[in-house]
Amino acid sequence: MATLDTSVASVVDRHHTDINDEDEDALFAELEDESQDHAFSGLRERRLEQLKAELSRAKVLKESQHGTYAEIKDEKLLMDITTSTAVCIVHFQKPDFARCRIMDEKLGVLAEQHYEARFVSINVENAPFLVVKLGIQVLPCVIAFRDGVSADRIVGFEGIGYKPDSFTARELEARLLGSGVLTRAKVGNGVHGGARKKQTQYEEAEDDDDDFD
Repeated sequence: MATLDTSVASVVDRHHTDINDEDEDALFAELEDESQDHAFSGLRERRLEQLKAELSRAKVLKESQHGTYAEIKDEKLLMDITTSTAVCIVHFQKPDFARCRIMDEKLGVLAEQHYEARFVSINVENAPFLVVKLGIQVLPCVIAFRDGVSADRIVGFEGIGYKPDSFTARELEARLLGSGVLTRAKVGNGVHGGARKKQTQYEEAEDDDDDFD
């Protein structure tokens, strides 16, 4: 997909959470306001066409559960999702592992922002074949698939941020941007809501990567 004009991307990203219900005329007017300093009508027309196409794409993706973060309980279904979805980010986890709960919280933030990818998780106990096939030994393990092929793998908190035992949603986003899985930065500074307090509690509960073998 061609890179979005920065003004178009700005309008789309500001309304990502309610893009299905947003008045499209209002979005077009907002884009016009951002484009008012440009004298060339051709540029405005290209931006409007790009916005229309992006809104249409976003609606189609959200109808197929992009923009959400859900647990998949069936291994076969997960394999179907990863092979039929252009970009799918899968968290292999165990719900009683502290670090998996931290990863869940951050992925939930990214899922709401990045509708271009589908975010899911699965309990490793429900995915014995994939655990062996993919060589998963340490949790959390996040694998990003592009057209069914692994494009990035995060083991524990390795390679995210500057602190070995903690990270923010923005730092996780940066990691996935760096591997080309996500398209552009959308997450603000820090962690959202009460996540900082939760993260501290989880870190105190368990400091090491979880080896489940």
